[in-house]
Amino acid sequence: PSPKSFQPNGASEEALRCEIEELKQKDLALDREIAQLLSEGYSLEELDKHISLLHEYNEIKDAGQMLLGKLAVIRGVTTKQLYPEYDLELSD
Repeated sequence: PSPKSFQPNGASEEALRCEIEELKQKDLALDREIAQLLSEGYSLEELDKHISLLHEYNEIKDAGQMLLGKLAVIRGVTTKQLYPEYDLELSD
């Protein structure tokens, strides 16, 4: 096969151009958001710390959800039915 056969057709090229443009717009929006936070007195280190803590929180929450799910299976109930027993809100 020639290298030309691996090139995307016109429609695919246009889709890629659109996707690239969308990514550029998202990048600009994130840059504006970061600039806004910096102007409000936040530091990049502080923002990095918050992001790190959010990742840690989500990992812990996922582990808790997994354990609740396994307990629900063992007990033959739904996870939702366990929430009141552990004083959890459905939004937790």
